[in-house]
Amino acid sequence: MPVEHYENFPVASLLMPARLRPAVEAIYAFARSADDLADEGNAEPEARLASLSRYEDALDRIEAGSPVDGDIFTNIASVTKQYGLPLRPLRDLISAFKQDVVTTRYAKLEDLLDYCRRSANPVGHLMLFLYGTASPRNLEDSDAVCSALQLINFWQDVAIDWKKERIYLPLSDMAQFGVTEAHIAEGRVDDAWRGLMRFEVNRARAMMLSGAPLATRLPGRIGWELRLVVQGGLRILDRIEAAGYDVFRHRPTLGPIDWLCMAWRAAIMKIRLSRMAHVG
Repeated sequence: MPVEHYENFPVASLLMPARLRPAVEAIYAFARSADDLADEGNAEPEARLASLSRYEDALDRIEAGSPVDGDIFTNIASVTKQYGLPLRPLRDLISAFKQDVVTTRYAKLEDLLDYCRRSANPVGHLMLFLYGTASPRNLEDSDAVCSALQLINFWQDVAIDWKKERIYLPLSDMAQFGVTEAHIAEGRVDDAWRGLMRFEVNRARAMMLSGAPLATRLPGRIGWELRLVVQGGLRILDRIEAAGYDVFRHRPTLGPIDWLCMAWRAAIMKIRLSRMAHVG
């Protein structure tokens, strides 16, 4: 499941083949370290952007076949060469991290999804390329799953993002439901807030389910890994609903009972999706 600072990356789980773990860990180290440059510490925006530009410079050197310095970059150079990974997803990640430095509000859903396209979707692309399953259909479904995971993380972490002076709820949606920034600042959970969060939770769930068939198509360990990722995201949405959409005082987390539920739902996922498609 997504972990630690860079929440979009499933790191070397028990379901991941041992042969791929060094590659995944190298990509994760690249993404996490860059994400930390955007988010952690007290550096000024200009310094953060300059540091992230060095990541872009390193990718340019890797693309040109030139040597790079530092373990993070040398490991990425080795992994991309070994597996023939495209550099575009890595460039998109850096673009998203740069955006985090300068953008704190999103006017409408389309703007937020464009951010997700670069902050979350590249992870799915890289994983599919590593497993040799990057067909157009798989990439499309992966985008839905990854963007949904990113949205779920936003809804889960409204209060945490507010402390960073960021709001990822689309401003147009907030206006539609009569929610203001004061709701977030005060942790106010009223009918307007619940209406907005119900709308956003349902949207994220629908997006997740639209891409979920990918997890039943992929073979072996990657399929089971993705099934658990999908079920984990859906379980967080269940938790948000169960808390009455009060993510300020009840940030949803997953415990042992949740993992048992996720494992069961992952096991019967193909049947459940088939029934949903038939009903639809």
